[in-house]
Amino acid sequence: MKVILFNGSPHEKGCTYTALCEIEKELQKNGIETEIFHIGTKPVGGCIGCGACARTGQCFQDDVVNIAAAKAAEADGYVFGSPVHYAAPSGAMVSFMDRLFCSCGKKMSYKPAASIVSARRGGTTAAYDQLNKYIGINNMIMVPAPYWNMVHGSCPEDVLKDEEGLQNMRMIGKNMGWLLKLIESGKENGLSHPEMEAKIKTNFIR
Repeated sequence: MKVILFNGSPHEKGCTYTALCEIEKELQKNGIETEIFHIGTKPVGGCIGCGACARTGQCFQDDVVNIAAAKAAEADGYVFGSPVHYAAPSGAMVSFMDRLFCSCGKKMSYKPAASIVSARRGGTTAAYDQLNKYIGINNMIMVPAPYWNMVHGSCPEDVLKDEEGLQNMRMIGKNMGWLLKLIESGKENGLSHPEMEAKIKTNFIR
């Protein structure tokens, strides 16, 4: 079993990375393979709604999203992490998520996922809600924690002092490990996820 932890911060080893590492340690204790994937600092173009990914299986913008999608398709669980920029996830992370879910969402369905955010002080709840919407719209299993999935600090050293935040990160790792084992046990006993119904789209204007 493998979990990919996506780091949506421009800082490869900053506050978001520090929080993801706390999750990663717990997953590894559960015998689960991990990879922290940094989306980087190169521009990530937004989705233009062209529909190419539906026809070819990958985004026509050949960048970090296609690299991530190939990895995501083979993974068993996901953590999406972002710093808070103006009470929202980073702009690069939003573009990344839009295109990742558009091109690879079906391959991530029915798998456990969590989102986490990092901020100096405020805007965390709004950013956290935005990331959770990707999980909620894609038939994924949202991994719980005892409190909101956020850490606070203006540098990694500050994050390491946020004892409550780090505890929640550890619990995400523990709970994801537990869910992955439950899913694996279900498969071994012939229990699979529900069959999807054909998509129904109801327009508000006819």
